[in-house]
Amino acid sequence: MAPAVAGALRRALRPVVHLCIALGVTYPTLARLLRSLFFEVALEDFALRDRPQTDSRLSLLTGIHRKEIRRLREEPRERTGPPPVVSLGAQIAARWMADPRYSDAEGRPRPLPRRSDDPQAPSFERLVEEVSRDIRPRAVLDEWLRLGAARLDEDGYVHLDAEAFVPRTGMDEKLFYFGRNVGDHAAAATHNVLDGRPPLLERAVYYDRLSPESVRRLATRARELAMRALQAVNREALELQERDAGRADATERMSFGAYFFGTGMRPTAPEGGNDAEDDGAKG
Repeated sequence: MAPAVAGALRRALRPVVHLCIALGVTYPTLARLLRSLFFEVALEDFALRDRPQTDSRLSLLTGIHRKEIRRLREEPRERTGPPPVVSLGAQIAARWMADPRYSDAEGRPRPLPRRSDDPQAPSFERLVEEVSRDIRPRAVLDEWLRLGAARLDEDGYVHLDAEAFVPRTGMDEKLFYFGRNVGDHAAAATHNVLDGRPPLLERAVYYDRLSPESVRRLATRARELAMRALQAVNREALELQERDAGRADATERMSFGAYFFGTGMRPTAPEGGNDAEDDGAKG
């Protein structure tokens, strides 16, 4: 393995290894998962046109013995979907922050009464029913209150946690967002490293030699700017999704995210100390 590749992988995988250890996932368990994933990616992403993937070729691509390749072919591959509260909740939250009936001009979600006697007036009940009539609005609200994704004020109005609807509790829900967000970010970066065309948006700003106070100030500023961008893209994406409804080619998905990290927020310091090379704005 080339030193540059090894260095990049060590840095990218370090937070994942930290998460594994924190959640009790041991190296042998992760190694089994990686072996299965190597097989899956080689089989699906590196297929030859009009030619079957042989065990020998898959073994060559992955370094996995052909006997193990045969076993992996017979092993059912798990395709876990998002937890129910995520799949439905994300749609409800997106509409709440994008539909002008439920949000202000900046895309901030308005507090909503739980229900209204006027069927045309905005309410949390009407919002949920516009997305799905398969689940009771009360059930959605109870789950959101449990997860910390919403709160009720003294007047009975429902407030959405506008921090992009990331539950504060509920490990399954948080792990789903971790896998989706980190996976899509890594996919965009991988596309660019491999000279994919056109290159995808995957940019960041790096600075070091900052005080903790300065990092906190930048974190606040980044959060404000990121939320504006997320709300603007969310609003336009909802409009386009509704416009595309029924089209045969409406099969694509997209994701747009933002992150902020400061070394003072790191659970453990990386090898080599501070990133001395990161002393200016870069992409």
